[in-house]
Amino acid sequence: MRTTWEEAGWERLGTGVVRRRMPGWDETIGMIAGAGGVLLVDTGPTLAAGAELRRTVRGVLGRDVTHVALTHPHFDHVLGTAAFAGVEVYGAAGVAGLLRDGGEALRQDAVRHGVAPQAAAEAADHLVVPRHQVDDRTTLDLGDREVLLAAVGPGHTAHDLAVLVPGRPGERDVVFCGDLVEESGEPQAGPDAVPGRWPAALDRLLTLGGEDAHYVPGHGAVVDAAFVRAQRDALAARFGTANSPRHDRR
Repeated sequence: MRTTWEEAGWERLGTGVVRRRMPGWDETIGMIAGAGGVLLVDTGPTLAAGAELRRTVRGVLGRDVTHVALTHPHFDHVLGTAAFAGVEVYGAAGVAGLLRDGGEALRQDAVRHGVAPQAAAEAADHLVVPRHQVDDRTTLDLGDREVLLAAVGPGHTAHDLAVLVPGRPGERDVVFCGDLVEESGEPQAGPDAVPGRWPAALDRLLTLGGEDAHYVPGHGAVVDAAFVRAQRDALAARFGTANSPRHDRR
């Protein structure tokens, strides 16, 4: 007997659209199921986490993940990808080269944040580089639904990817934002952030999803457009970019 998404610890956002807040770093994993394919948004911080996600999806749907979209190249979002052998992996343009050359840096970052050294080394050794790179926008056909991948960065990193899932009739669109948006804490600007362009990335995110969408942060609870706009304004003030172009509020 199959389990339900709720029993497996996932939050339902629409028909065939769910997300899960992972233990440890509270990073969000998204899942979109169509009649002809299953897209996972990010893969967790270790191979074990990725394998557990794979088993969960199979246990609920009775079929496997076919596509993976990586929102940005941080350890807690990408190191589980090798658990999904044979899937089509997507990332923003430029992320493939970064991951190809950056396995050791990812391993060190994972260990620094508390991943067991052996687990971090195993994941880094098997690091998967996206085969498909999104320069602007790419549409994925999952059978009876299409999902839009959009390179909306740079901002949180130089390679930020958002995923727009148009809602079924009577349901809201869902935008998986990666760490461009964070709800459970202040947005983190590490050494690979592009602070001066982050507010503009959120403008693009708001244009992508519109006023009525559910926005799914990389960490924290689902938010609305007003939250994203407020975070955009706070980041503009924080980084001295208050005069950058703004999202049309009409």
